[in-house]
Amino acid sequence: MQTEKVQFTREKETLLATLYARALESQSKDPILHDPAAEEAIRRIDYDFKRFKMSTTDLLGIVSRAKQFDLWTAEYLSSNPRAIVLYLGCGLDSRVFRIDPPASVRWFDVDYPEVIELRRRLFPERAGYQMIGSAVTAPGWLEEIPADRPAMILAEGLLMYLSADEVPVLLERLVNYFPAGQLAFDSVSRLGLKMQKNNKAVSATGAVLRWGLNDPHELERQIPRLKLVNVLTAVDPDLPGLNKMPGSTRMVLKIMKFIPPLKNLAHILRYRFS
Repeated sequence: MQTEKVQFTREKETLLATLYARALESQSKDPILHDPAAEEAIRRIDYDFKRFKMSTTDLLGIVSRAKQFDLWTAEYLSSNPRAIVLYLGCGLDSRVFRIDPPASVRWFDVDYPEVIELRRRLFPERAGYQMIGSAVTAPGWLEEIPADRPAMILAEGLLMYLSADEVPVLLERLVNYFPAGQLAFDSVSRLGLKMQKNNKAVSATGAVLRWGLNDPHELERQIPRLKLVNVLTAVDPDLPGLNKMPGSTRMVLKIMKFIPPLKNLAHILRYRFS
């Protein structure tokens, strides 16, 4: 089997941490996220994944977030079978294969050219699926995507690496491009930015988190087309897999529920636009 030597750094290298988490959890007896493509990918990548030193809590936190985005995406496509799915900063996530949308859906994965080059070697082609190699803040790439369909826009593990000036400009550009749709992403608070060295993927790679969001309604004021639909936190009982966390972690989460700055360190958010 041919292996792929990977030499990503900083923000690009964090995609290997999330890939590793998805693959490890997929190998468990009762996985939250069944992801055989991730399992196969880590077997083919020449990289010391153990350097991330992930605890069970770290692993489940990454996987539960991914599962929530899967659920929202599948829900949207069930009502919009001819929609666009636009996944920004896709990394090595095999979401398109987990969701397995019908060929009527046009699915676009966007990431840096070197990331997309590796994706092309690891993952097969499929009907209705296209990869675009570009920085998400660069001009031009969006014009490759049809603008006449509703869109499910995903930005998992991405926006916090952009600047406070770049985020609203990018999001406004996206929601004004499509006639209607939903936008889902995760964010950290400004306190979370100060505590970012506690993030295993960030501390191991030297990546830097730059954008924090305290109040999810801030974006509604910046981008009037956006309307907040869902807010989930790490302590939300609706978050997939929360019951699988170690007992000590669940106890800490229960305490965090009563301390707003800690409860709101991170969010998983969904907005609609029409």
